[in-house]
Amino acid sequence: MWYQTTLKLAPRKRGFHLITDEIEQATPEIRQLNIGLLHLFIQHSSASLTINENADPTVRIDFESHFNRFVPEDAPYYRHTYEGSDDMPAHIKASTLGCSISIPITNGRLALGTWQGVYLGEHRDHAGSRTIVATLQGE
Repeated sequence: MWYQTTLKLAPRKRGFHLITDEIEQATPEIRQLNIGLLHLFIQHSSASLTINENADPTVRIDFESHFNRFVPEDAPYYRHTYEGSDDMPAHIKASTLGCSISIPITNGRLALGTWQGVYLGEHRDHAGSRTIVATLQGE
């Protein structure tokens, strides 16, 4: 089976946001598969997807703090500055974390680890909604 859908995520503030539940709600076809793969691709260059700790919210706060220090705004060597001081750092953060992830499916469920969840990394101060293409394959 092959299936593809597009998810439109509501605008979120800058930071890291768990979206696992939204992904699962948008792809109920996962329950039909014994074995498969869910591929997620975000169609934006200033936001990212990653998998990490889903239990302790301080992990998401620490992610944001680290990335803001690792990739600062207003670096004197940035040339791409006409969209705001958060734009170039957002592109760098998105490239560092990536625009896609793949998750195995086992017995009708995402085969995430006990403490894993899917994160949206929102790297802009005032971003709009984000679009994710979800492609499901399996049997």
